[in-house]
Amino acid sequence: MRRGANCAPFLALALAAVGPAAYAQQADPAAAQIEKFDNALLDVMKRAKTLGPRGRFAALQGPIAQTFDLPTMTRFAVGTSWANASPTDQAAMVNAFSRMTVATYAHNFDSYGGEKFTVEKVDTRGPDKLVHTQLTGSGAPTELVYRMRQNGGAWKVIDVYYNSSVSSMLGQRSEYAATLNSGGAAALVRKLNSRADELLQR
Repeated sequence: MRRGANCAPFLALALAAVGPAAYAQQADPAAAQIEKFDNALLDVMKRAKTLGPRGRFAALQGPIAQTFDLPTMTRFAVGTSWANASPTDQAAMVNAFSRMTVATYAHNFDSYGGEKFTVEKVDTRGPDKLVHTQLTGSGAPTELVYRMRQNGGAWKVIDVYYNSSVSSMLGQRSEYAATLNSGGAAALVRKLNSRADELLQR
């Protein structure tokens, strides 16, 4: 696999008894959403070789759409150019960004070697929740922090921080800016779809 408030005493005892995973599922809907996604990802990893790249892509489309607010993430990645794009171009960019996101996960999580995801804690930042997760297995642990916000009553991911500091959305906004400036929305759609095609061929 590639890696790229004070609590009352009885509550503390209860958390120690049920463990962090059970706590996340029972007490925090944002953490429960991430645990559900992690379980789906692990299932695909365990079947990775049988599924192949396109099979992994198909298996991950639903979990990613349920967990990630892909339209909001696309708008953030596109930046100020979003407001000037037509509704047709906006829809095309969301579709291409979504396809590239799923293809990236299908490419990166292409095997299983005993890896484990653990939700460690949840912080609240204004309207958002930061779900701190650790991926362990072969090699050094990877820290993943999912920034989540409610959308239609459900908590969905709007950014992912790698090793607690690197924002995936800021990196994508910087990467896409030159393409948008030189060729507009159509050029970005081509770039994202081309990247997805490349990832799914490996």
